[in-house]
Amino acid sequence: MPYAMRVNWNTLKIIGLICCTTALYAFSDVRNSSRKVRDLRVHFEEGENLYLTENMVNKLLIQNYGPLRNVAKERVVLNTIESVLRTHDMVKNAQAYLTIDGELTTKITQRRPVGRVAVERPFYLDDEGRKMPLSPNHSARVPIITGKITGTTLQDAYVILKYINQDPFLSKNVIGIHIEGESDYHLKFRLEHFVVRLGDVTDLDEKFKNFKAFYTKAEQENTLMSYQVVSLEFENQVVCTKI
Repeated sequence: MPYAMRVNWNTLKIIGLICCTTALYAFSDVRNSSRKVRDLRVHFEEGENLYLTENMVNKLLIQNYGPLRNVAKERVVLNTIESVLRTHDMVKNAQAYLTIDGELTTKITQRRPVGRVAVERPFYLDDEGRKMPLSPNHSARVPIITGKITGTTLQDAYVILKYINQDPFLSKNVIGIHIEGESDYHLKFRLEHFVVRLGDVTDLDEKFKNFKAFYTKAEQENTLMSYQVVSLEFENQVVCTKI
């Protein structure tokens, strides 16, 4: 009998401990959910806020979601906030979360332009090959795309820009792409008179390998200024036209 009573007492203690823990957890959860959003914070990935500002982000949220300060935390739907932010033309990705003390933080990754398309209503091409509007806050220093702009030629221009941006020499020296037509692309270099006729976008590795060999040799011989057009259109050849 004493043994049975001891077992029951231990059981009661365990049940009591569980009840207390559950009550404390529930109290904490209710207290936390009743708290309100006390502040908004915008964090731009990689420290870049070139095209968007914190004020623009907050304004976008207010227009689409309503005022968020002093709103109960339990009413804040983070997925909806993220979806609203991703609708902005400058936003590549967005994450939102609430801190324990009621701060709503949004992390934003902005789209990155790689070329500017010079048409009646200019726009950027971003690093995924999609159209991106210009920003009133910052003008990107990227190659200018001119000439016969179509869906096909823009896709080819993106392929060229993607290659150029992976090459330190080319990304430093190429300032523009002029489109004469499909499969007829000209590269403008920092040397104002210097044009490289690329042809189409096939065999870019081989074309630029041949070009850089020519450029290095001409630079060493101090003859770069005497060339006006360098053609890479022919297989495994560099054909030059002098001024």
